[in-house]
Formats: sequence, structure tokens, C-alpha cells
Amino acid sequence: MPAEAASPEIGGERPAAFYLPLGQGRFTATSATVGPWFPDAQHVGPPSALLARAIELCGRREDMQLARLTVEVLGPVPVGEVEVSAEIERPGRTIELVGAQMSAGGRTVLRARAWRMATSPTADAAGGEAEPLPGLPGPSRWRRPDGWVAGYLDAVEWRWLNGGFEIPGDGQVWARPRIPVVDGEQPSALQRLVTVSDSANGVGARLGVERWLFLNTELTVHIHRAPTGEWIGVNARTVIGPSGLGTVSADLYDLDGHAGRATQQLTVRPR
Repeated sequence: MPAEAASPEIGGERPAAFYLPLGQGRFTATSATVGPWFPDAQHVGPPSALLARAIELCGRREDMQLARLTVEVLGPVPVGEVEVSAEIERPGRTIELVGAQMSAGGRTVLRARAWRMATSPTADAAGGEAEPLPGLPGPSRWRRPDGWVAGYLDAVEWRWLNGGFEIPGDGQVWARPRIPVVDGEQPSALQRLVTVSDSANGVGARLGVERWLFLNTELTVHIHRAPTGEWIGVNARTVIGPSGLGTVSADLYDLDGHAGRATQQLTVRPR
């Protein structure tokens, strides 16, 4: 994806990608992966996209489509070198289960499993999609709030329809990663969708970040239509329970319409 001249720099120098390949399944995470809260930890969006890439490349078949991806967050993902591997756990003619994992510093930090399913012609029976999002608005004046760490939030272009990361309540946004997942590669639309999907708990946050922590322990994406293009729309809402648990649900879009849904489980506690 070509860089935009008007895009903000990250840490004074704009990374070429979220990850630089080192070979043998190893990558260096650049400063663009850094989440907004801790300067030494990645936002889970980019590493989830890197796992999605590994799954895409594992025994790729043109007659199959990824239908569901779940990423389990086993701990903070440090900025620096990571290693990714993937394997087909359950091969099949029409349904396959693919697993992937990411390790850093000798420990596994993320595990992912994805169902791939054979495609078939169902256009005549298609229906039930969520209401479309309003069209892509013009360039936004939104900027990362003071005190939030530079990195991931600056590496994605956000065009808000409703809400904002610092505004509690349901949110709607169009988003586009400004840089590829891996340096030198054109990212797939799936990789872009996963990069953005893990932000659903921020897009639809009910609580103010200055008083509350609401961290997701997993991300699950269901897809009923293969996404296309660069822009991903997120329409997200959060439910907070009375005992420190919460759930996030989000409809996911591309510019052609509704493509899938994302869910996240939250652990919620005051700061």
C-alpha cells in the first residue's frame, strides 16, 4: 500500500510496515504496532493480522474461504522480535481447521484457530445483512489524544461517523491501515479487516479510559462474505455486567456492504 504524504509520523520516523520480515517465520515488530497504553506492548490488532496472514499462507486453497478466526490473548505482546507458525490441524475436503501461534521471548503470547470452508454458489439465497453504514466521509480532523502512546493509532486512518476513542458510547468508524502488515507485501483485505477489528472495544467503549481499564482476552471474527478493498467499517457496542465482565459486538463492513461480525470478551476494572 503506498504511503500517504499527509499521514502523521510515528515516533519521529514513519515505519514502512507493522512488521519487518527476518526469515524462518520471524519478524521484528516496528513502533507502528505499539498500543496506546504501554510503550513496550503491541496493540493486538497488528499481531492478529500477522496470524491471519500465516493462516492464509498455510496450505492455501483457492476453493476455500476463511469463515471464522479466533485469537486468544495469552499475555502482553512485547514490541520487538516475534515468531509465527501455522499448521492445518484438521484437514478436510470441504472444511479445514487451521491453527497458528505467536511467540516472543520464549513464551507463547497469542494462539489463533480458524475454520476454512469450501465456497459454493449461494448468491440467489443471500440475505440478512446488517443495515449498511453511511458512506465514507471526507478526511477527519481526529487526532490521538494527549497522553496516549504513539504507534498503532497513528498507523491507521480513522474517519469517524459517530463517537471516538475518547468518547464513551456506541461508535461507528471507517478505518484504513496506512501501512502493510509485512514490509514489501500488499496486505490482503482480510489482513486489513483483522488489523482494525481488535479496536472494536475502543470504537464502542462505554467507559472513560481515564478511570477504567477494559481489556479484551480474545477476538473472534465471523465472515459471511470475503472482504474487499482498503477501508473497513466498524459499528460497535459494549455491554458491561455487574461483576467485572463485559462483551463487545461489532458489525464489520467494506465499501460494498456488510461482511462479517466481531466479538470480544472484556475484563473490566477501575484504574
